Amino acid sequence: MTTRPSVCPQDCPSACALDVELLPDGRIGRLHGAKEHPHTQGVICAKVARYAERVHHEGRLTVPLKRVGPRGEGKFAAISWDEALDEVAENFKAIARNHGPEAIWPYQYAGTMGLVMRNSIERLRNVMGYSNQHYTICSSVGGAGWLAGVGAKWGADMREMPAADLIVVWGTNVVATQIQVMTLITEAKRKRGTKLVVVDPYRNATAEKADMHLMLKPGTDDALATAVLHVLLKEGLADRDYLSNFTDFGPDVEAHLQSKTPAWASKITGLSEDEIVAFARLYGSTRKSYLRIGFGFTRQRNGAVAAHAVSCLPAVTGAWKEEGGGALMNSSDCFKGLKTHLLNGSDAAKPGLRTLDMSRIGPILTGDKSDIGGGPEVHALLIQNTNPMVVAPEYKKVREGFHRPDLFVCVHEQRMSETAMMADIVLPATTFLEHDDFYSSYGTSFLQVVKAVIAPIGEARNNHDVIRALAQRLGAQHPGFEMTAWELIDATLSLSGLPDAEEMARLRWLDMQPPFEDAHFLNGFGHADKKFRFKPDWGHADMPSMPDHFAVIDSADEKHPFRLVTAPARNFLNTSFNDTASSRSAEKTPTVMVHPKDLKKLSLADGAMVRMGNDKGSLVLTAKSFDGLQQGVVIAEGLWNNADFMEGAGINLLTSADAIPPKGGAPFHDTKVWLRVC
Repeated sequence: MTTRPSVCPQDCPSACALDVELLPDGRIGRLHGAKEHPHTQGVICAKVARYAERVHHEGRLTVPLKRVGPRGEGKFAAISWDEALDEVAENFKAIARNHGPEAIWPYQYAGTMGLVMRNSIERLRNVMGYSNQHYTICSSVGGAGWLAGVGAKWGADMREMPAADLIVVWGTNVVATQIQVMTLITEAKRKRGTKLVVVDPYRNATAEKADMHLMLKPGTDDALATAVLHVLLKEGLADRDYLSNFTDFGPDVEAHLQSKTPAWASKITGLSEDEIVAFARLYGSTRKSYLRIGFGFTRQRNGAVAAHAVSCLPAVTGAWKEEGGGALMNSSDCFKGLKTHLLNGSDAAKPGLRTLDMSRIGPILTGDKSDIGGGPEVHALLIQNTNPMVVAPEYKKVREGFHRPDLFVCVHEQRMSETAMMADIVLPATTFLEHDDFYSSYGTSFLQVVKAVIAPIGEARNNHDVIRALAQRLGAQHPGFEMTAWELIDATLSLSGLPDAEEMARLRWLDMQPPFEDAHFLNGFGHADKKFRFKPDWGHADMPSMPDHFAVIDSADEKHPFRLVTAPARNFLNTSFNDTASSRSAEKTPTVMVHPKDLKKLSLADGAMVRMGNDKGSLVLTAKSFDGLQQGVVIAEGLWNNADFMEGAGINLLTSADAIPPKGGAPFHDTKVWLRVC
């Protein structure tokens, strides 16, 4: 047995460096974290360690398929690659001729984070003038909130955590989603006795390890953060010199915060006044306080306001001045020096084309005029790197849209996902171990280049090669279409003034972290005036002008007395692992966690089947008695396939595609529901 280097491509902040076992028969064995990597440190999550299950899954697609029965019934016939690509190209040509190029929507997200395989579809979009896509389904809301105050997507390096005396994990379950953060927290606890505070609506695996768990109601993080700001100012825990020199803080902000007391926030959050004050005093009295901000709490209708309010905390205490202090939400600007036009075709983008919000695929496919504007309806989808039939909100509309007889769908996928089941043409895709690519990150600062570990399974082709083949048939011309994946990597690195592809592969990773002074904004924040902004320019009249509670959430009412959070499951990552045997065995069945007192009121037993619903529909799950949340809050971890639910509709039957201000995003964790005996 030998090992080969690679990088985890999953939609996770870590982009772990991997050592991959290559067995004597040419199959993949176990995956391990690279011990020498400064962030990975030899540790990866269990689901990726078992990735061979996905590579060699009996359900892997190995040949192109054409639908031969009614849409969704799963009746397909094998065809050749030339037949498949010709049919896709001819349909695209006919649709563009009859309805215009914007009637074609290349739809993709982050099933792979590889820069070549994720961006090649963008090159086709830009060259052909197909509809643009607004990437809102994950991080856009949190990004808007962070940028409103900070102005740049980077922050204190996570490698500083062992130097912190306090670490606050706000709105992310790092045990399940970025295990290396827990490695760093454990090191800090061992070396310095560092305290861990977790802010999350339920006692998840990360909260279980906390010294203090602030178990607030979902959608109230903005109120908690705002009340903490009040205490910091009132009790002399603010760094007034820092506020004066580095921020736009003034008497108007202070006057506004005077009424945002712990008593005010307690009524909103469900936390006690003592809990809020204790956290504020701990944070304010600990200069080396590191704030790791997640995206989970931003998937609410007030998510951008909440992210901004939380980002204000280190600006009040001046924690940015300290090693082991400050905050991090997203590190993607560490890679802003990359020249990516060969990858994404941005140099060929056509002005004036409409942009469709990916979170609103259901309303778009069902003809919502507010989404499609004056342009044509969408008549064709080319889907890579995502599974919208399961992951998108408002499942009923998504399903209705995919069933349209005038919609042509091509899906490039590794397995017969529920989205692939709706396709006219299904193309077999490689896994990350079967192609060359390079990787940035949104949680670390390492650029990594890797070669394929094994040859493609069956007739599978990588994203870039499929896009190149379609481009040739469609007459699309761009230098990026003329290059192999490896040549694209090499050319992009050269244009960016970095070592060539072979040298980068030999090095394995290159650290792109800015100097301490820049990462901690000691040379100024990312706005033109270099100031952190307590008064954000949202460009949206209804949003608060200063940190506050933005009361626009889907609040519980008499008919819908519960608030639902659809949190990620530890053994799934969206739908990447929900078909692998070990992950399914670990997660067992679709479940909803309910407070025991709520179960008693409903005359429900632990383990009973319960019906949960709202005005969008209802579904059946197994009730799990769980006291690690507030009454009136329920948690359904996922994502399970729709087919795993008793009536064939999954959790996104209940979630909304309402656009979160200021720039869109889906409120997955902001849903009022009722529960009834099944």
